Amino acid sequence: MSELRRDPIIGRWVIITTERGKIHPIHANISDDKITAAKCPFCPGNESKTPPEISSFREPGTKKNEKGWWVRIIPSKSSVLRIEGNVNKRGEGMFDLMDGIGAHEVVVESQIHNADYSDLETRQVEEVIWGWRDRILDLKKDSRFEYILVFKNRGEAAGASLTHPHSEIIAMPTVPVRVKQELDGSRNYYDYKERCAFCDIIREEIESNTRIVSENEDFICITPFASRFPFETWILPKTHSSSFEDSQKHEVSNLALILKDLNSRMNRVLENPPYNFVIHNSPCRNGKLSYYHWHIEMMPQLLRTAGFEWGTGFYRNPTPPEEAAKFLREAQ
Repeated sequence: MSELRRDPIIGRWVIITTERGKIHPIHANISDDKITAAKCPFCPGNESKTPPEISSFREPGTKKNEKGWWVRIIPSKSSVLRIEGNVNKRGEGMFDLMDGIGAHEVVVESQIHNADYSDLETRQVEEVIWGWRDRILDLKKDSRFEYILVFKNRGEAAGASLTHPHSEIIAMPTVPVRVKQELDGSRNYYDYKERCAFCDIIREEIESNTRIVSENEDFICITPFASRFPFETWILPKTHSSSFEDSQKHEVSNLALILKDLNSRMNRVLENPPYNFVIHNSPCRNGKLSYYHWHIEMMPQLLRTAGFEWGTGFYRNPTPPEEAAKFLREAQ
């Protein structure tokens, strides 16, 4: 069992594993270079090596937990948050803590062992996105969960222990500090200007046209003005929306197109870099927010975070976002 403990200074929650001496990696602690498709738990034919599937996109007539799927969603085998029990918020003197209640799921995005989004058909990427959306809508029904994060780690340097393409979904009983900071900043901007800060960013970027990587009818991809990392990119819906799960069919199609396109550009320019991406979404209980705008943040892992960054919260980015956008925009 694990518990969440709150830092009393900045309000950050930390997951503490209370099982003595036990380490919980994201997945099985196996060196990926030794895993062949025959041994990979995410490859077709190895369904018995994972927990029973939650849902899947599969061929008609095929059975759960057998071959025939093309997107498969399963519980994480090594989650430090457990679905059973109550949050049990409590205090110990000045300190706040709660039980480690939550959900951790893995979205196996393709049958192909080494695929990336740029290798997949657009329809396949769409169904991965539908998988995220469906699971968020289902997990939001659980009143214990306050925030649901969708993220992807690609490559060992980005924290992935398996090459097989997969993303992850974690539902948690509190809103992370990073998200609260973004919500607070957005609310302050809206209170002052009566406009969404993200909508203003989109208008500014379209007008200046110096940090746009690509765009389509529903989405724009930019390198943000204050990029923390080299080639950091954001994908934002052009129409204001605070909740990813409100996306409509045409929006999912265009999100798949721009996500696949960005991945292809990064792989060409940066030679298949390790990367992380996260979907920053509104919290589960906040409803529709006029001041917040959901978006995807994608960050290639090209530099190491060191003492200066940890000690100050400043980031040193040696690649101006205008140059990064130009490289990506011109990638053929």
